[in-house]
Amino acid sequence: MKKISILFILPDLETGGAERIVTTIANHLPREKFEAKILLLRKEGGYLEFLNDDVEIIDIKTPRIRHSLKPILQEIRKRKPDIVFSGFGEVNAYLALFIKFFPKIKFIARETNVVSQHVTRKEIRFFYKFYNNYHRIICQSNDMRNDLIENFKIKKEKLIKINNPVDFEFINEKLAVSEKPETFKDDFKNVVAIGNLSSRKGFDNLLKVFSHLKNENILLHILGDGRDKDLLHQMKTDLGLENVIFHGQQKNPYQFLKFADLFILSSRYEGFPNVLLEAGACGIYSLANNCPGGITEIIQPGITGEISDIENHEKFAEKLRSILKENHEKEQIRNSIKSRFSKEIILKEYEGLLENI
Repeated sequence: MKKISILFILPDLETGGAERIVTTIANHLPREKFEAKILLLRKEGGYLEFLNDDVEIIDIKTPRIRHSLKPILQEIRKRKPDIVFSGFGEVNAYLALFIKFFPKIKFIARETNVVSQHVTRKEIRFFYKFYNNYHRIICQSNDMRNDLIENFKIKKEKLIKINNPVDFEFINEKLAVSEKPETFKDDFKNVVAIGNLSSRKGFDNLLKVFSHLKNENILLHILGDGRDKDLLHQMKTDLGLENVIFHGQQKNPYQFLKFADLFILSSRYEGFPNVLLEAGACGIYSLANNCPGGITEIIQPGITGEISDIENHEKFAEKLRSILKENHEKEQIRNSIKSRFSKEIILKEYEGLLENI
């Protein structure tokens, strides 16, 4: 039986959500049915070391997305895969215009965010006029799906909702070797937030929330790096937040999640936040901002977490304070996530899509 060849496309394999998902799919697709290759604009990133040896990497050595289209099209023409699976919004948009040049190849786009919130540049939004050229478009949440229908006139039959998978085996391996970070204090409650230091993740609001918690024995640990790093560090200084610690990007964030008393998602919008799923997989209760991107599909109030409006800084701080006084069943949180989002469940949905297309 001829294997189905799939060419995944990503900018790199840095430790972000889209990269984690594509790595998981490529690693676990059954080899008797599928042959997976990953085309990277640049061969770098933390997930390279987790990729199976039998997944071929094609490095086109193109640092900027805007210069990547020609070499991507050349590789597609040269390799003639059965399926092209583009996993990054901006690349998805550019590719949409050229799909009809490859009539024998099926094209799948996996969206990463609520597009109308995330894509603001007119020159990128232009390409979404051709998005119906894709054979299927994967949305991780109802918010993403509805946004594409309402704001970009995408045909409903093109859209398929598949949630993000959680690799419990991988996470449990990391938790097994994780020791408590030195910055965690036993006489304090330790709250963790993880994400790129950009406006989208809402850490500016989170710092304002913690300005209402200065006199509490509560520490906020922020993991991540990004273009707003200096701005946020200055904001911490201006607000006098000695209860906030920036840790930069961490190779093993599970070390922090394992010992956290609470996880915070402060984003202004999401796609379907892996970090919220993974916090739950670590048995950690969450407090999430009420933003678009599948939050209500993940959070089961009173079981896995709570949802509140972070723009009301004082109310969010009070909610955070009250949650930290409660006890939450770690195993119940884990089971809730595992029963809905384990990689075994989600990968079957991906297999079905890739076979049936």
